Amino acid sequence: METVPRFFRHGPGPFTRLFVFTLLSCLLIAEDTRFKYFPQLRQTIGVIIFPLQKIAYIPATIYDQIGEFIASFHLLEENEKLRRIYLGNREQLLKLHTLEAENAQLRRLLGAVQKIELTTKTKAVLAEILATPRDPFSHKITLNKGSMQHIQLGQAVIDEKGIVGQITQLYPWSSEVTLLTDKDHSVPVQVVRNRLRSVVSGTGKNDELELRYLSVNTDIQQGDLLVTSGIGGVYPRGIPVATVLRIERDPTGDFAQIISTPVAGVDRNRQVLILSLVQPESHDTQEIPAIEPGKN
Repeated sequence: METVPRFFRHGPGPFTRLFVFTLLSCLLIAEDTRFKYFPQLRQTIGVIIFPLQKIAYIPATIYDQIGEFIASFHLLEENEKLRRIYLGNREQLLKLHTLEAENAQLRRLLGAVQKIELTTKTKAVLAEILATPRDPFSHKITLNKGSMQHIQLGQAVIDEKGIVGQITQLYPWSSEVTLLTDKDHSVPVQVVRNRLRSVVSGTGKNDELELRYLSVNTDIQQGDLLVTSGIGGVYPRGIPVATVLRIERDPTGDFAQIISTPVAGVDRNRQVLILSLVQPESHDTQEIPAIEPGKN
């Protein structure tokens, strides 16, 4: 019969239990390393306790999702703020590029003014384009200078490269320019290479002009530069108009088809120059009649 209560019973000492468990651990490690029995056991146990793991991870998952949800609001706000900054900077950059291009063109126009005043003895007035037609078949633009600025009908309009058109309508504070490429517009020209005189006419296309009624044997070549002849008293002599683009000579026809391209940016300018009218040259008016605004 036991006389000592079970509460006061003492089992093996701590060192004994440590020794036993250490020995057991070494045996298990050796068995796992050598015989490979435990991986299957671990996988089985993993499958059994997987639902418990998922349940245990639920609070942490909910906490992470709440944190991501709150952080997404901050990211949306920051994204919207960065987008507004980007759009503002892009707008400023586009304005800067536009101003840079306008300044470059203004410098070229100022250089052209000095050159024109020295070579043609005519005055040039700087004007800005107010409107361009929405109709693709209309080749007319509106300038911000009119009769109140002493602009007259028939004055030539140029850019830093050459002829753009001619003033054909006049208002107090604005004027309308018929572009060089308009079908009903023509300009007396001269070939720089051989001084051949002719008239170049618009075709209704921004990049094409036509030299009409020249025979198939006419001495003209691709790449020839056409300049104003000064005949008619509208355009000063010697201003570039176009370069010959292609020539088609049909031996069975009477005339050659000669297509040229304008040297001026008739559809790319923001500012242009209005030249004062020049006096017609008497010895040339008998050979090529003076053109009237808007007429062949």
